[in-house]
Amino acid sequence: MVRVKKRLGKILIEAGLITEEQLQQALESQDGKTLGRTLVDLGFITEADIAATLAKQMSLSFVDVGNYEINPSAATIISEDMARRYTVLPIDFEEEKLVVAMADPANIFAIDDLRIVTGYDVKPVVATESDLLAAINQHSRVDRAVEQVVESIAPEVEAEVAVPEKEEVEEAREAPIVKLVNLILTEAVRDRANDVHIEPQEKELRIRYRIDGVLHEIMSSPKKVQNGVISRIKIMAGMDIAERRVPQDGRFSLTVDKKEIDFRVATLPAIHGEKIVLRLLEKESIMMDLDELGLLQESYERFKNSFTKPYGAILVTGPTGCGKTTTLYAVLNVINTVERNLITVEDPVEYRLTGVNQVQVNPKAGLTFASALRSILRNDPDVVMIGEIRDGETALIAIESALTGHLVLSTLHTNDAPSALTRLTEMGLEPFLTSSAVDCVVAQRLARRLCKECKESYRPSPEMLKRVGFPSAEGGVPTLYKAKGCKKCNNTGYKGRIGIYETMMVSETIERLTVERATTEQIKEVAIAEGMKTLREDGFEKVCLGITSLEEILRVIV
Repeated sequence: MVRVKKRLGKILIEAGLITEEQLQQALESQDGKTLGRTLVDLGFITEADIAATLAKQMSLSFVDVGNYEINPSAATIISEDMARRYTVLPIDFEEEKLVVAMADPANIFAIDDLRIVTGYDVKPVVATESDLLAAINQHSRVDRAVEQVVESIAPEVEAEVAVPEKEEVEEAREAPIVKLVNLILTEAVRDRANDVHIEPQEKELRIRYRIDGVLHEIMSSPKKVQNGVISRIKIMAGMDIAERRVPQDGRFSLTVDKKEIDFRVATLPAIHGEKIVLRLLEKESIMMDLDELGLLQESYERFKNSFTKPYGAILVTGPTGCGKTTTLYAVLNVINTVERNLITVEDPVEYRLTGVNQVQVNPKAGLTFASALRSILRNDPDVVMIGEIRDGETALIAIESALTGHLVLSTLHTNDAPSALTRLTEMGLEPFLTSSAVDCVVAQRLARRLCKECKESYRPSPEMLKRVGFPSAEGGVPTLYKAKGCKKCNNTGYKGRIGIYETMMVSETIERLTVERATTEQIKEVAIAEGMKTLREDGFEKVCLGITSLEEILRVIV
């Protein structure tokens, strides 16, 4: 395999795409990844460049797998494990040969194995690694395996019949149920889902994934698997399977495609059975860049001016699941230096950050946000991140910390930035403390990004723009983009998400209004006059840039 890696490196050097120094750096930084993936991750080259160069060098065809009409009979001729092991996918038959898309066509071991397993002569073509992985995911969906799993479950086990606890545990540990639950969770990770919703209905069990903030129905299973699936997940999460009358919380971890995923589980008793929601969190270390989150230059400069100060409070606001914690992690990555002592208190610790002391809240042991925060302040921190300000006690300690020389980062549940100041007053804090401590408030939402491969340009009517309050542009009606849908985005027209931000600096005027207990609207008027761009304005600007669609902004922002 070393010869193959060196060969790829030599090909790319000869093509003038990378230097000897970049190749050496990539070989030293591989850490179990392929050389091609390492070069892409380091920003030295793109996947398309690698694939096109390999194809040209080896006199092979380059195939855009994302838009290729894959022959299902070919795609299923090898196992999913084999496809993932070699990053290959048979896509067609041609003159009694099997056409196989490969990320590394120089891998002769893969070609030999494919020839032995399938019995066909192999015709390799070149494709990008990310397109291949997406195609492999698409051809190993849950719904194709569900029928086999359901058929193997004893038909006499009906969900309508109350199952004794002992029998229920045994049912939850049966191989078909275990396989079905594993399929649901594995596909959720591969589909980039944020949440999995398992919802008992009157005559079926509905499974939905929330992908890029929108729920998609993935499958409906027969009612007879309901008890087994729910009990299996409760056992995995360490819950009491005999208790069905009250909500429960739990968590567990799984390794999927060499990534460790943390699942937070919550149950809710409903009329047709317990609804379960699983939130997916990647546990591996991450390095987030504020530029990638979607902050426009003006908002970024205002925000940066605040988090580079030695003390003060910075609040990020918005509803659950809008990316508040992600934004704070990105800030921590920027300010994380050897000279600073950074401590966080979170529930849960969503991501591991190197060099940051992260504390997990444990209410059962008496470790709450407030008690943890008191202990943290005795550990000489420079920067403190509080996962969420939930009560007046936590808020008071956080504000007092910001007033005594600490940089405090936290989140709060409010609809916009100006509301954060009045919300703290409602929680029992004195307005003069809040106004003195809070330096910046950032409100945010997440909107779906338009798929780069299939987005369509169009000219909206002036009447429609006026109706939605779109700012008038110089030179007439602007060219906007809308979602279309292709194979690369699962026909949704969107792929990934972008942050929409509202950055409010707490000026002397806003401080005075806070002390005078002014309304949110009064504070908002002053903030806009001082240069704050509202969530809606920030969203419209991203629409003009072709990053997202007008419909998407109107969906997520009032």
